[in-house]
Amino acid sequence: MFNLFRFIVICEIHQAHQIGKAASDFIQEELKMDYVYDYMFHLLNSYAKLFRYKPSLSANATEICAESMVCGAEGPVKKFMMESLVKVPANTDPCTMPAPFDPPSLNAQLQRKESSIQQVDSWEKSYWENQTITS
Repeated sequence: MFNLFRFIVICEIHQAHQIGKAASDFIQEELKMDYVYDYMFHLLNSYAKLFRYKPSLSANATEICAESMVCGAEGPVKKFMMESLVKVPANTDPCTMPAPFDPPSLNAQLQRKESSIQQVDSWEKSYWENQTITS
């Protein structure tokens, strides 16, 4: 019985190692800094569209180059910073993000929203009509 339990534990440890290795391989092969930069570009552009003001540089602003940020780093931190450093501007456009909804789903969502608004309007109208009748 003990040998069977030991065999099961060893198999589970082996499977855990395989899962960890597969995850590590996936990250190293598929998660490229270019993809991260594309995501950051789209995220920051979407966020910038929410601004109601136009950002501007202050008179006492100073530009900091990426290399000066790496100077103080040491060990693996410096290594990763150097690997992720943008050496030249991209000569391609950033990736295109898919729409969050396909047309039928978007239409259904918009119809639900409009229906909810109409329902609230009718409740409000009914409330005020009942207020004038009772007073």
